[in-house]
Amino acid sequence: ITRIHVEEDAGKLLHKDSSVNQSAGSLVDLNRAGVPLIEIVTEPDVQSADHAVAFLKKLRTILRYLDVCDGNMEEGSLRCDANVSVRPENETKLRTRVEIKNINSFKFVQKAVEYEIARQIEVYKQGGKIDQETRLFNTDKMITVSMRSKEEANDYRYFPEPDLKPLYIDEAWIAKVKTTMP
Repeated sequence: ITRIHVEEDAGKLLHKDSSVNQSAGSLVDLNRAGVPLIEIVTEPDVQSADHAVAFLKKLRTILRYLDVCDGNMEEGSLRCDANVSVRPENETKLRTRVEIKNINSFKFVQKAVEYEIARQIEVYKQGGKIDQETRLFNTDKMITVSMRSKEEANDYRYFPEPDLKPLYIDEAWIAKVKTTMP
């Protein structure tokens, strides 16, 4: 885990064709607006769809144990945004990543990541390039579809909270907590 953001959920746009660019119209759903959330960001070291699901299941166990949330993905208590990037085995530099937003079950995380890996490999085989973008997982067709081009981190207007001091956790405390966890 690299960092944890404390945020408020925003309204979401619902597009007739799942994409801002292709939709004839959009609706705004404000049901989740203002609801507190935490976003947990990891390093890019998840190696497969199986690994992603295993990580999420372990994370859910920890979040439930700590009483952070009930972890019910189907109810929206836990959602996954998966960033997928593929590269040849002999390359070490990360390539362009694609974010798949709001995946709401372990099964769909598995299928979405598998599909996106295969899609990116096919694009590279055809001599194409991957655009940095946000995609959605269409659960009816079991494919990812483009939602919008992806902004850089500075376009999100992230900035440190000036009133919160950094939290430093020492190794002794981590070891103690580990002995009490499931």
